[in-house]
Amino acid sequence: MVILKSSYGILSLLVGLLAFKATIVDSFDYGDALDKTLLFFEAQRSGKLPVGQRVKWRGNSGLGDGYAQGVNLVGGYYDAGDHVKFGLPMAFSVTMLSWAAVDFRAELVRLNQMGHTLEAIKWGTDYFIKAHPQPYVLWGQVGDGVSDHYCWERPEDMSTPRTAYKLDPEHPGSDLAGETAAALAAASLAFKPYDSTYSSLLLVHAKQIFSFANRFRGFYDDSISSAKQFYTSSGYSDELLWAATWLYKATNDEYYLKYAVDNCVSLGGTGWAVKEFSWDNKYAGIQILLTKVLLDGAGGAYTSTLQQYQAKADYFTCACLQKNDGYNVPMTPGGLLYIREWNNMQYPASAAFLLAVYSDYLAKAKGVVKCPDGQLQPLDLLNFAKSQADYILGKNPKSLSYLVGYGQNYPVHVHHRGASITSVSILKTAVGCVEGFEMWYKRPEANPNVIHGALVGGPNANDEFSDDRSNYEQTEPTLSGTAPLVGLFSRLHSLPGNSAGPYTPKPSDPYHKPQGSYPQPTTPNPKPAVPVEFLHSITNSWTVANETYYRHKVIIKNTSEKPIKELKLYFESLTGSLWGLTPTQDKNTYVLPEWIKVFEPGSECTFVYIQGGVQAKISVQSYH
Repeated sequence: MVILKSSYGILSLLVGLLAFKATIVDSFDYGDALDKTLLFFEAQRSGKLPVGQRVKWRGNSGLGDGYAQGVNLVGGYYDAGDHVKFGLPMAFSVTMLSWAAVDFRAELVRLNQMGHTLEAIKWGTDYFIKAHPQPYVLWGQVGDGVSDHYCWERPEDMSTPRTAYKLDPEHPGSDLAGETAAALAAASLAFKPYDSTYSSLLLVHAKQIFSFANRFRGFYDDSISSAKQFYTSSGYSDELLWAATWLYKATNDEYYLKYAVDNCVSLGGTGWAVKEFSWDNKYAGIQILLTKVLLDGAGGAYTSTLQQYQAKADYFTCACLQKNDGYNVPMTPGGLLYIREWNNMQYPASAAFLLAVYSDYLAKAKGVVKCPDGQLQPLDLLNFAKSQADYILGKNPKSLSYLVGYGQNYPVHVHHRGASITSVSILKTAVGCVEGFEMWYKRPEANPNVIHGALVGGPNANDEFSDDRSNYEQTEPTLSGTAPLVGLFSRLHSLPGNSAGPYTPKPSDPYHKPQGSYPQPTTPNPKPAVPVEFLHSITNSWTVANETYYRHKVIIKNTSEKPIKELKLYFESLTGSLWGLTPTQDKNTYVLPEWIKVFEPGSECTFVYIQGGVQAKISVQSYH
């Protein structure tokens, strides 16, 4: 009896330990995962790095990009483990980051990560603005993939050609231009509560680029042939619908919704039933965004067409959750969605993000998804999205985190040039093209720099993975694969059982530092400290002699509860003409028009000015 009791005690202890281990495996710190994911975008920056750069093993690079063609293309992001700036996946990545900032704003603010998210978006949108110097010109790529891949060197040492490639009416690219328009429109929504002027500027470019994409149609990789080997486009119809949908969300202009409805058949929006969502195929994203219009009760005369979009959104959902009468997305034995051998992890990441978004839309409308093999509740979608995120973070047959730097076990031979060679801050001599291959690419040791937050290509169809630097199909990270994780992790962090407060880094975290220049408001429009606020928008633009001029419209509103007299405004960086205010004898100082003796509470006054370059900064000098 004693032996039996002892055996039972040992068995109980083993069961308890196994249960504890299961709990550890199933419990993930999504806040930490999010923080590291945002670091990846800092590691991929091209151009002159900002003072607040947290990834210290990187340095300035690509400072001459575009100069040979007479255009400033400094900035933007390197695509993956190489140093090419491919426009299509970069734009898709910015769209995904912006979607996260729009739909999961409250979650990102609670996590104290909205500042870093907006900075990641702006690093891309600032580049897109530079790349769009004229209404019908868009620079779509810097660098050549073939010559770049013949070299293994740090971005700071680049010796390969930095040729820039553009789209114009004679060389169209509706897919690349459409995605760029979508990115800028989505970003304008993300910035609207924080920087209305910048938001308005993004919208000006988004509208112009969409017009270019729609009017001059063609495949971008026919115009930029060097991209075809790396990011071949399957079509541009989805990008046109995608851009129109995001412009409708950003402007609430019925023209764009009508475009998506009128072209639903010709551009495939209600025809294509898809099983993937990626940089190349946006149909599922379009279908879910337009389903939201229907769920919000805003379908109106377009309801019947939007219902067709919803049917295709539900097809994608049912296929992911294996409820589609056999027409399902393939899965690995370990439970990961599996689309393609090369860099497959991007597909479950983007699908999981999309399902998390759709889950929230359905929950708000008290809706369900009716599949051939059963009915799905909104929580079913969110739980499935969580299963894909958890696989990424370590709940998989290898017990390996495919997010570099997260957890204790993750890939250390990442196929990434900058991460695999000692930082320029330590090894100051240049590493040559061939030397990089011989001394660094082939070395068996782990990379000297951990590229935190990089989502590698991931396992094969049987959940097998080889952590080998030469195994680029599995160990190379990409912008477009990693970007959806920002929204996914921020949403999952808000689930019951996770901390609802801001992410608190460990004391040993060398990357943690205070937020940058963007505030973390608890409400979308915090009350200003002065009794008036300025609502700034850009209403028109045109190009003269290679310089772009903007028409700025500014509404002054009395937000106080008291009347204001003798309001005096001071302008910085005002270089153009101004109408609607009265100048004073003091330089750069204006007052309200003479007929406004008293500026009553809630009243408004509008003025406009026209100039090129940056917008003017307006401040209140005095008032009574």
